[in-house]
Amino acid sequence: MASTLPISLEDIRVAARRIAGRVVETPMVQSAALSDIAGVPVWLKLEHRQTTGSFKLRGATNAVLALSPAERAHGVVATSTGNHGRALAYAAKAEGAVATICMSRLVPENKISEIRRLGAEIRIVGQSQDEAQQEVDRLVGEEGLVMVPPFDDPDVVAGQGTLGLEIIDALPEASTVLVPLSGGGLAAGVAAAIKGVNPKVKVIGLTMERGAAMKASLYAGRPVQVEELPSLADSLGGGIGLDNRVTFAMCSALLDDVILLTETEIAAGMRHAYAAEGEILEGAGAVGIAALLVGKVSPGGPVVAILSGRNVDMEQHRRVINGQMVTFGEGGR
Repeated sequence: MASTLPISLEDIRVAARRIAGRVVETPMVQSAALSDIAGVPVWLKLEHRQTTGSFKLRGATNAVLALSPAERAHGVVATSTGNHGRALAYAAKAEGAVATICMSRLVPENKISEIRRLGAEIRIVGQSQDEAQQEVDRLVGEEGLVMVPPFDDPDVVAGQGTLGLEIIDALPEASTVLVPLSGGGLAAGVAAAIKGVNPKVKVIGLTMERGAAMKASLYAGRPVQVEELPSLADSLGGGIGLDNRVTFAMCSALLDDVILLTETEIAAGMRHAYAAEGEILEGAGAVGIAALLVGKVSPGGPVVAILSGRNVDMEQHRRVINGQMVTFGEGGR
């Protein structure tokens, strides 16, 4: 692994010690159904069982704990497609700090209401995460709040990387790890942890076809903007930031591939999770299962799929499970 990358294996181990006891070390179980389909052992990392329903609590907790008491007293602020806001609200409240979460109008109501329930102040701004970020910048500049970014931050990435440590500790013989990919905080952290222990393990990012910002940026060789579009995998929406400092370089250096999934494939992943695995997943949490179901991943040995979140609108989930496809259009960007 390149020594010039902003996050090291040791940074992730420090984060693991810092957040110990404040986050759940989630289970990893073997899926008989997916193992039969893939022809190799398939393991599921049940991160959707994390306290706030997604992996985001790891990075948010590490970032909040890394702040000084004076910084926490000013309050924290972030933009979010839902899960980071929920995690930051929880982590801030646990340390006696106030969180303000800025979101676009594309964020589902179920995620907004849960963040509000955790005591955070909500700001709904614009039609994209980039527009919501402008409000974050204003609050930092004019009111002195401390920004905790959803992904492009060393402490956040190191916190997410603790999930990778748990995977490689539980299954040292893993050959491939499937990671949901949005802004790259999870993918960068997990890849740094796993490849820091065993560089031979493949780490593959999975995202939706509709508005895949990191995929487009990696293809262009630099961060680029993409249009945000509705998707079952709404948690994977949003840009990576044109001034990205951490995750673009790490994903470029560490990811072995990025695979795109259609809305139909993501829906199939959600249905399989419920019917065959007994798990309720949001679309972003089901992309690893989806890729295995349609053969877009062909691992040569044991594979781990990270089930990253469960914070789905239950009416949408019911319709998907019953085959009533939530139509956003296929192949759009």
